[in-house]
Amino acid sequence: MTISSSNDRRSVRRYDLGRIGSILDRVRALAAEYYRETGKPLGVTGEIAEFEAARILGLELCDARQPGFDAVLRGPGRTKRVQIKGRCIPDVSAPGQRLSRIRLDQEWDAVILVLLDHEFKPTGIYEAERPAIEEAIRAPGSRARNERGSLSVTKFKALARRVWP
Repeated sequence: MTISSSNDRRSVRRYDLGRIGSILDRVRALAAEYYRETGKPLGVTGEIAEFEAARILGLELCDARQPGFDAVLRGPGRTKRVQIKGRCIPDVSAPGQRLSRIRLDQEWDAVILVLLDHEFKPTGIYEAERPAIEEAIRAPGSRARNERGSLSVTKFKALARRVWP
């Protein structure tokens, strides 16, 4: 199945979420064990976040490595293009975590943040619309925001609305 955006075409896949969930359960266990042993992430947070967002919110995932958005949410008369960001926050008191780059020069309508615990299980999902994100990134004062398009988890949550649980 493909969807049409104003200037491009994206391939949207229908995955067997049960099968992918089974694979990711094994990945989660390995990633958590690796983190406990090394104190470093294994690098699977983004994939787990995308899967959890699709499973919980009913998103349709796009093919990997496409610029702009990771998934679509279809509603009555509208298709919303969504970037998905994930952060594993093993310690609730861990300050200063940032989202990866949000590029304003690409097409998307909203950003979803999936927060994961130390076992890589979702603890909360937040959604912020493009206008709020653009305003925050363009606000004067922060090089990380202005030049790198990076928002802190705290700032993102302040702009967003919690959509799960």
